[in-house]
Amino acid sequence: MIKLFITDLDGCIAHPFLSPDWEALSRIKSLNIKSKNDEQIPALTICSGRPFPYVEAVGQWLDVDHPMLFESGGGMYDIQTNEITWNPHFGDEAKKAVSEIKEWLEKTLIKNYKGTYPEFAKYTDAGLVNPDSSKIALMHEEVLNHVNGNYPMFEVHATDVSVNIILKKANKGEGIRFLSKKLKIDLEEVAYIGDSSGDIPGLQIVGRSFAPSNAKHFVKETVDTVTQTPATEGVLEAYELLIQQNQEQ
Repeated sequence: MIKLFITDLDGCIAHPFLSPDWEALSRIKSLNIKSKNDEQIPALTICSGRPFPYVEAVGQWLDVDHPMLFESGGGMYDIQTNEITWNPHFGDEAKKAVSEIKEWLEKTLIKNYKGTYPEFAKYTDAGLVNPDSSKIALMHEEVLNHVNGNYPMFEVHATDVSVNIILKKANKGEGIRFLSKKLKIDLEEVAYIGDSSGDIPGLQIVGRSFAPSNAKHFVKETVDTVTQTPATEGVLEAYELLIQQNQEQ
């Protein structure tokens, strides 16, 4: 029985820089509301590399009442108590490193790639965004070389529109472990859907793993199920499949 369904945001709940699929989102929200009174419908929550404000806003759209993970696994927000819990591995050394990485991004990358901006609200990691995937690919290589050579406690992930530098002990796998312990739910009772490299640590540890049809090929090779539909519709498809499977048990 899957009790908790976790979704990524960019590439799953919505395509970055495009208007959301409000019809599919409304159906996802409706299922989540029904989960409060039907144990065969998993509760919905979020695990995203995005900063807190965006994750909180989307959580409100979907009527999420379980804790949500932001900055991959750097922070957890409990919407019921309005409390944030920071990853315990984010200590002074990591704070100093994040500050240095952000300064390096500003001085050497962001000013050289037009249309790039830093993810301003991030606290436990550093990130940059550009809607041009070709620029992201170039910046990803530069960031990999710099971080791997200077900050071994961090790992680098990229989506089509972003590059994220994340503390290894605060990635999505660690975040989902942290969340499952808080909720006293076994990882085998958790499902997760993700589309990019940063999602793999989470996809590898849950009971059921999904990727939408728009996911990176190496993510599709990692999961139990690839949905027939992309992004928002893919999340809805996975959610309905989980419900069906729960009902059949």
